[in-house]
Amino acid sequence: MARPLQLRFRAVAEDEPGARWQALFARAWPDYRRWFLEEGDARRPGYLTCEQALRHYMPELAPTWSRLVGLAGGGDHEARMLSLFCPTPYLVACSQALWTRGDPVLIRNYDYHPDYCEGVLLRSCWRGTAVIASSDCLWGALDGMNADGLAVSLGFGGRRVVGEGFGIPLILRYLLETCRTVDEAAAVLHRVPPHMAYTVGLLDAAGAHATVYVGPDRESEVHHTPIATNHQGRVEWPEYAALTRSVERLAALEAALRRPDVTPERLLRQFLRPPIVGDQWERAFGTLYTAAYYPADGRVELHWPHVAMTQSFDRFAESETVVRYPVRRTS
Repeated sequence: MARPLQLRFRAVAEDEPGARWQALFARAWPDYRRWFLEEGDARRPGYLTCEQALRHYMPELAPTWSRLVGLAGGGDHEARMLSLFCPTPYLVACSQALWTRGDPVLIRNYDYHPDYCEGVLLRSCWRGTAVIASSDCLWGALDGMNADGLAVSLGFGGRRVVGEGFGIPLILRYLLETCRTVDEAAAVLHRVPPHMAYTVGLLDAAGAHATVYVGPDRESEVHHTPIATNHQGRVEWPEYAALTRSVERLAALEAALRRPDVTPERLLRQFLRPPIVGDQWERAFGTLYTAAYYPADGRVELHWPHVAMTQSFDRFAESETVVRYPVRRTS
């Protein structure tokens, strides 16, 4: 019998890195260390290379990185992993939509396996701007929003290429810490290299939006399509697209947006239904949460079929929510 799948989602508030972040690190570090060394220590860049790359491309984050390394004990592996420069490759499957008819809303599904998700919604203020983000790689972001009204999310781009660059969660963190508008964020994505192909959704409080295709081997491409799944315009990895139903999910989102009676609430409900919601847990492509970010009023909602969590910059309450995921029976 398959074991039940569940994940404890925690809402954590800590303006500057301290005891709460240190506790998160202590709990997650054994798994991250195994991931970091999965291909062998020699496959990951050395300390000086990581530090120089971070200070060159994202210098505003360097002081926070140094502080986090100290809280993590100051070790070599900890510092290199936290730089997220040329990290161990990994794949996720996500769907996202940018609603701009009226008050803007970013809606996204994050598809992965609960064993590999931190399950932390972190409210921080590391550089003077408040940020609420779903944490990944201990200080990166899977999706998030800052108090200036910029909302972002990531999805794998559906291409095999791996190159020299940063893990996309840290790049999203950088956008939230330093940018206020979609145009500013798109400019950053043009100059900061990712180590794999990703699609980044951008939305700001004024309703500006963009879907940006990034990769280590190509210039970034800015598109104004409001939806994305896991291929960048055309399918370049057919096996992966078929496995994750990327084309089917995109078609479902297109159909939902074409409905004359569509509203943000109805669109959000579509994210909780097949084929957009995923349940391939054995392949690490199940939907762990549906997030809705409302930049105009600084509010974020995390949704599951039978429970939800609502937080905002004005009212952020630390809490825990245990989510249990249904597993399909196999013969």
